Order: sequence, then C-alpha cells, then structure tokens
Amino acid sequence: TGHWCVLTPPPHLFSSSSHASLQCLSHDSPIIPCFLKFCVCKTRFLLLPQIQVIEDDRVNKSSEPFTTGVKGQAPPLVTTNFQVKDQGNASPRFIRCTAYNMPCTADMAKQSQVPLAAVIKPLATLPPDETPPYIVDHGDGGPIRCNRCKAYMCPYMQFIEGGRRFQCGFCSCVTEVPPHYFQHLDHTGKRVDCYDRPELSQGSYEFVATVDYCKNNKLPQPPSFIFFIDVSYNAVKSGMVNVVCQELKTLLDYLPRENPEADSVVRVGFVTYNKVLHFYNVKSSLAQPQMMVVSDVSDMFLPLLDGFLVSVNDSRMVIESLLDQIPEMFADTRETETVFGPVIQAGLEALKAADCAGKLFVFHSTLPIAEAPGKLKNREDKKLVGTDKEKVHTNTLIHSYTRLLTHTNKDKKLIWQLSCSIWYWLDLFLFPNQYVDVATLGVVPVSTGGSVYKYTYFQAETDRERFLNDLRRDVQKPMGFDAVMRVRTSTGIRATDFFGSFFMSNTTDVELAGLDCDKTVTVEFRHDDKLSEDTGALMQCAVLYTSCSGQRRLRVHNMAVNCCSQLADLYRNCETDTIINFFSKYAYRSILNTPTKTVRDTMVNQCAQILACYRKNCASPSSAGQLILPECMKLLPVYLNCVLKSDVLQPGADVSLDDRAYLRQLLSCMDVSESHIFFYPRLLPLVKLAGGSLPMAVRNSEERLSKGGVYLLETGLHLFLWVGANAQQELLSNIFGTPTFSQIEPNMTSLPELDNPFSQRLREIIESFRSQRSRYMKLMVVKQEDKAELIFKHFLCEDKSTSGGASYVDFLCHMHKEIRQLLS
Repeated sequence: TGHWCVLTPPPHLFSSSSHASLQCLSHDSPIIPCFLKFCVCKTRFLLLPQIQVIEDDRVNKSSEPFTTGVKGQAPPLVTTNFQVKDQGNASPRFIRCTAYNMPCTADMAKQSQVPLAAVIKPLATLPPDETPPYIVDHGDGGPIRCNRCKAYMCPYMQFIEGGRRFQCGFCSCVTEVPPHYFQHLDHTGKRVDCYDRPELSQGSYEFVATVDYCKNNKLPQPPSFIFFIDVSYNAVKSGMVNVVCQELKTLLDYLPRENPEADSVVRVGFVTYNKVLHFYNVKSSLAQPQMMVVSDVSDMFLPLLDGFLVSVNDSRMVIESLLDQIPEMFADTRETETVFGPVIQAGLEALKAADCAGKLFVFHSTLPIAEAPGKLKNREDKKLVGTDKEKVHTNTLIHSYTRLLTHTNKDKKLIWQLSCSIWYWLDLFLFPNQYVDVATLGVVPVSTGGSVYKYTYFQAETDRERFLNDLRRDVQKPMGFDAVMRVRTSTGIRATDFFGSFFMSNTTDVELAGLDCDKTVTVEFRHDDKLSEDTGALMQCAVLYTSCSGQRRLRVHNMAVNCCSQLADLYRNCETDTIINFFSKYAYRSILNTPTKTVRDTMVNQCAQILACYRKNCASPSSAGQLILPECMKLLPVYLNCVLKSDVLQPGADVSLDDRAYLRQLLSCMDVSESHIFFYPRLLPLVKLAGGSLPMAVRNSEERLSKGGVYLLETGLHLFLWVGANAQQELLSNIFGTPTFSQIEPNMTSLPELDNPFSQRLREIIESFRSQRSRYMKLMVVKQEDKAELIFKHFLCEDKSTSGGASYVDFLCHMHKEIRQLLS
C-alpha cells in the first residue's frame, strides 16, 4: 500500500523497562524498520531499528550511479555511499530538497504542512570519481542570461525561431541570442552543440565573470589572511600561543591556491593583542620583524601600510623569526584583560587599506572586559537556561555589541554592513576556561560567513591534535571571497526565508564575505501562484564570488522538481533527513525570540499534522489504534525526538549558555549529512572487522550495549570508544595492547598503533569517519561504569534522557496521541 502501519500496544505492556526489546516468539514475523509492529499472533510487539532503513538504502542504491536527469527523483540517503552523474540537475551534494514533488497550490501545501525548502551547499567538495563543475568562459560578452529575470543560461531554456531566440524557463520571457552564441537546432528543437556546452547539459557549472560583475568595475585583488593571536595570561599559560605560532610556520606552505603546482597569491599579516594591539612589520628587506603598538584602542587605526600584508615567499624568513619570538616575548605576561571589538576594526582597516577581501583568524581566550568598544560583562546565570529570560538576556547582549561595532570608526559609517558584505570574513577560535559570551562574540563570524571553533579548558598536551586539525582544514579548504548568492525560481513559487551564516541587506541577496566548501544556505519556498503539473517548478542558485587567485566567478546550480495535485504524490517524494535539517534550523533560530516550550510544541504539532494529513487523505481506512506512516517518512518520529532532546531545545543543568550558543551557530550552516549524524549518532559494535566493510550499526540505545563488547559511537563532533567490563581478552589485546580491563588508560585520546589486522582496521575506520566531517572528532575512551560514561550515554538518543527527554517508544506513543486528536 506504500505506507507503514503501527499498532499501539496496550499500556500494561510498556510497564517493563525492557519494553523496547520485546520479540515475537510465536512465529517468524517480517522486520519493519524503526517501528512497533503488531504481530499476527497479537501477543508481542517489535521495536525495530532505523538502522535497517539505512542498510536497505545502501544495498539498493549504492551499486548504480545516481543520475540527475530524471526530474523529481529523490536521491539516495545521505548515509549511502553513491556516485552521481550530472545530467541536467544539480548533484544532491550541492542541493537537497525536502520535497521533490511540490504541491501545485498554497492551500495544498498548507494542508500537508510539509516544509518546502532546499539545503544548498554551493562549493561542496566532490569525491575523486566525480567531475567538478566545468568552467565556462564567454569572453568579454559575459554569461548569457534572461533579459527580464536575469536567470543564467541553463538546460531549462527553450530555443526557438531556429535558435535565434530563447524562452526563459523561469519567467517565459523571450530573449535574443547574441550572434557569437548562435547555433542551429536539430530535429528535436535542441541546439546541435547542446552536449558540448556545460550550461546547456549540466546541472552545475561556473562562468568566468567579466569586469561588470566586479565592484566599481575593477577586477579584485587576491585576498589576504590576517592572524590575530590573543597573548593574555590565560592564552599563554594554556599553551595555545606556542601551538599556534609553531603551526603557522608549517601552514604557510598550504595557503589556498587554484593550481597546486603554483605558489599561493594570498598575502598574510600578523597581530597580537591583549588590552592593546601589536602590529608587526615583516617586510622582506628587514633583518628582524618590527612591532608597532596601538594603545588607544578606542580609536583604532592601522599604524603601518608597507610591510604588514606580505607575500609568504618574499618574507618567509622574517615571518618565521616573528613566530619564534612571539611565545618568548609574552612568556611572562601577567595581563589578563583582552579586547575584541578593536580586533575586528583593525582587520577591517587593514583590508580597506589594501583594497582587497580577506579572512581573519582570531585566536581568543577570555571575555573581553578591557575598556574598549565591544567591552562585555559576565552575565551568565545557569538559572536562565531554557527560560524566557534567557532569550531576552542573550539578545540584549547581541544588539548591544552590534551597536558598538557599528560606531567604532570616526566617520560613523555602517561598519556592520561593510564588514559583512565587502571586506572580510572571520573565523573565531575560542579557548575559554569560563564564560566568554559565545552568543555575542559569534555575531561577526555568523554574519560574515565565518565559523566558530570552541576548545573549552584547552590544554596543549591533550587538545593539540584536535585544534591543529581544525586549523589546518580551515586554512586549506576551498573557499571564495566577497560572495553574493541569489536563488531564482520559476513562476508560482519564491524564496521567502534563509538560514545560515550570512548578511542580507535586502530580501533577495545573500551576502557572504566568505564562502567555503562546508557552508550551506537553507532556503524556504512559498507559493505566490498556482503551479502546473505539466511544467513543474524550477530553481537556480547563482553564487558570484572571488576565487583564491583573485578571479571573479559565477557558480550556478539548477534544480527541476515535479508538481502534483494529489497529496499522495507529495508524500511519495519527500526526504526526511532534509526535513529534519530544516526543522532544526528553524527551531534553533526561533528560540532567540520564542519560549523554548512553544518552539518544541510547534515542532511536535507540525509533525503530527504532516502524518495526520497523510493518514486522512492517502492511507486506506484502518483501525484508530494504528499509526500510519508514509514510506519516505517512516523515520520522521525518531529523528524529530532526537532534535527535541538536543542540548539546545532541552538542556540539562550542565549545559551552559555558551554551549547552547555554540551549538546554535554550528547547526545553522550544517549540511544534511552532518545534521543527520549530529542528531542520531552512529553506534558500531566492534566484534569483527572483516575486509573493507563496516560492521552494521545497531540502535542507539543502552540496551544494545553488551558488557562483553566494545562499541564506537560517532556524533559528528565526538568519537567515543565504549569498553564493556567483561570485554574479551583477545579484543582488548588487539585494540589496547593489554588483556585486562583494569589496565586500559581511560584518558587516552588516540589508540596505540599495534601490529595486528584488527588494530589497523579500527584506526582506518576512525580516520575515515574524521575525514567525512568538517570538524575533527576527538577520541574519548569510555570504560563501563566510569564517570565519563554519563557523557557517552547522553548521546544514546533512543533512551530517556536525564534532562527529561522522552524515549523513542514514549515519544512514538505521544505522537500517535497527537495525530488521533487531530483526526477526531
């Protein structure tokens, strides 16, 4: 019938603490993934894992390439390793939609409550076996585009009048084809050079932009990197300053470049700071670097022009000398106060003086309490966490900090807008030992396309590996500068809301001072007219940016989806992982202005309405005791429960305001694969590691843990290796080199390199998991009944949480109750 059927068992069967593992002993019942199934013998119920859904998708869809030529076809799950062939629609690595069959009318969309959105990752990195977007250069004429809506040439344009004109697929306007672009049509109406031109046959491609696409009609300068290093007492004592300086000497060889064989054209500059700023002249002609101190931080200026931003190749020796000297110069400092606002202003002034875009790397450790623009006070109060007063408190600080930044330059220009849309983007590396007000300090990274990294209680000995891997990836990953993104749609729908790290000065242009391969922008669509089943719906994402070589480019992604007048067709082509990604971003943003309980209730209600609408309009008549679920949404309840139990929406007493703000900012740019593992971590039993395949994951529940086993848990931000108290001696010897449980060192962050196949394969799996994520996952060894086990169990999301979050079974029953109320 195309839907899943769940019968809720009588309440007395849920009295046992082990209800989740009840098995039918009367007969061999078929496995239905993820849900309670009422067996034909009507005596037992099965709670079966969503793991089976993931495994089935992997088995069915990983062997053959996914071709994008079929309009409205949902891609494989993000957990499936598959190859993509671009045949006219953008790869799901670039765009994933909540629904690939959009409802024709706004009333139908409102009735279903299925969100219509796309998660767009414009510069996503592709696997080695997939071809990156082709670069198209039309010369001085620039890209061909529609005269009316300005959509760029794509496979959805229809050529007419023998190829002399084309009709826009987005607005239907007819535009004349430039003489240099003319080509004859074949008997089907297609240009004879269709498959020779990426913009006519591919879903994703790049145009080389002309000078008309540059600010002030002037080609941009190559970008610059400026490193701001906090040299206050806490930063020096933790070892952060020494680690950063030593690593930067190596990273200078890995600055981003278009051609791996060529030298990077990125220039670099260095500033240290506490309550004053120290600028360094590292001009190649100097024997030693020169320091210039700006002590009047209330009126920030750049004390030197020549010698601050330099080429690494020219000034290598002077730079290395500086990086060797910085830890020694501040080794005995007793200065505990720091600034932050003047640091931002200094970066802006430097890039304005150089007339180039750039990126600021700020390594910061404490709350900025020194007298300066951007000074903050410690207002942390754990009693506010999860209450209405928390949002008032947080927003007050953010708005106050925004106003301070807006008025820091002498001529009162709106620096806030300039910093977001013209000059720089900021990546903030935090090393706090106490409250630093992440919500406020993160305003600039979040508004410029940057990132926030947080290393609480940083110690060089234990946290060095994690920090350095994050920093190396952050410096080396593909990126673009001074970017503007616009999403165009065909008549009938329009983009109405956007989620991510960016700035918007109007309702259409997403402005990103920087854009890298990990960043996503989530776009919500709404109807403004009726859609047609015959033509479907189109969207085109165009990103104008400056490459690391200083070239202005346009990356274009196109997506065509079907439209439907029947609700059954809508429910047949939805993607649950993308829906959850959208729901979580919407909820995480909403709690800044809405009570947390209201946000949670809204999510539950919308999910219930989605499932109630399906049951009422698409499912065959059945008993009221049955929970009917559409095929493509059979995992929606379990994932939604994970979102509701996250630290942001249901924090425990030990979740600080800083941690909540950090997670909110982190999720705002997550793609679908990372949000999937973030909300439902992967739990692998390590019994046999045969060949190159992974062991099949098990349900994310404590009852799946065996005292005689070892398990690997991946959360996207952490890796846990849980060791049972009765684990086999051979297993312990293969992993840790010791046969006894008591001899395992619980504080280890890396496994010993042992000469046996099991150890080698396990370390390969860990490195493979780390390579798939944008943040380095630190390994934590957890021994059963150790104190650290509380942290580990926090991520077993199917169980009832200590902070009050419902178990999956309880939430499923609650969801069933909500649906029945809507249908009654």
